[in-house]
Amino acid sequence: MSDEIKFSTDGGLATVEMTRPKALNALTHGMVKEMAAKLEDWEHDDAIGAVVIKGEGEKAFCAGGDVRAVWRSVKEDNGGEPSELSKWFFFDEYRLNHQIHAFSKPFVALLDGVTMGGGVGVSIHGSHRIATERLMFAMPETAIGLFPDVGGGWFLPRLPGETGTYLALTGARLDAAGACALGIATHYVPSSRLEGFEAQLASALAIGAQGRTAVNDVLERLSEPAGEDPLAPHRALIDACFKPNSVEEIIDALSADGSDFAIETRDSLLHKSPTSLKISLELMRRGREASNLADVLLLEYRLSQACMAGHDYYEGIRSVLVDKDHDPKWQPATLAEVGDDIVAAHFKAPAQGDWSLA
Repeated sequence: MSDEIKFSTDGGLATVEMTRPKALNALTHGMVKEMAAKLEDWEHDDAIGAVVIKGEGEKAFCAGGDVRAVWRSVKEDNGGEPSELSKWFFFDEYRLNHQIHAFSKPFVALLDGVTMGGGVGVSIHGSHRIATERLMFAMPETAIGLFPDVGGGWFLPRLPGETGTYLALTGARLDAAGACALGIATHYVPSSRLEGFEAQLASALAIGAQGRTAVNDVLERLSEPAGEDPLAPHRALIDACFKPNSVEEIIDALSADGSDFAIETRDSLLHKSPTSLKISLELMRRGREASNLADVLLLEYRLSQACMAGHDYYEGIRSVLVDKDHDPKWQPATLAEVGDDIVAAHFKAPAQGDWSLA
């Protein structure tokens, strides 16, 4: 067990704690592999009735994958060429996402603080997602030349109306009320009451309660209404403006609406990577028609490797996380330059082979 992640058990309760608070508990490749191995053990351990996952500190559950490490492995260590890490990080991360999705026991994520990208991937696919008042949820990948991965192509299109498309393209942030309203979070528990959650759950499991029954009973005592949905006043606009199947039409619809929210949303989109916007929208549409998560993760792995072989991911990380000038120079620079051929190429199988569960 590394100093990046801790595992413990208390009777029938198993706990995963991501322990990189200074890095907002961002997932490293090592953490992904350790978590996968431990979940495999717990899946087949009859003594374990439920799993809780949390992040150390009060700032973040998990702010995402360690994208800077992937950036460094390519830009600084491999002469700008895709690296072993840029291949295997996404491959193994997506396998972990599917493993959580298929996990047969309650998998309970404590979303206390920043929860973005890879942090969404190790929570959204579990059975219970508990939001606190400190939750800040987002899928901000289009701002770094990527796309909403870790199963974003599966869960986002299944949110109400076009809210998933809106979140995917804009990277808009949600608080606890917004996350609960859309079903991203299943329960709201104030952080002050969350402190006793694990002890109560362990006690319930110790006296023989079934895992799901124990979790539901404890949450019934601790949870409360999250409050009004902050997106509610904008849902009709979102559904209308994000319904088109081209990014250009979405932007035109927002411009035509002309409301403050629509113009702010449009201007936000115009700052994102044009390539990311187009491949993300295509992923939302293909994901909506997919019959299972594995098929979507295969598409996402193809996209990830195309992005690793491209320009915008490295420029996005440079702009947002390295130089922090927030002035990315996207290539292509405009939506008009991102033709259907470029989008289609991103969905082709990579040279090293497709993602799989085998």
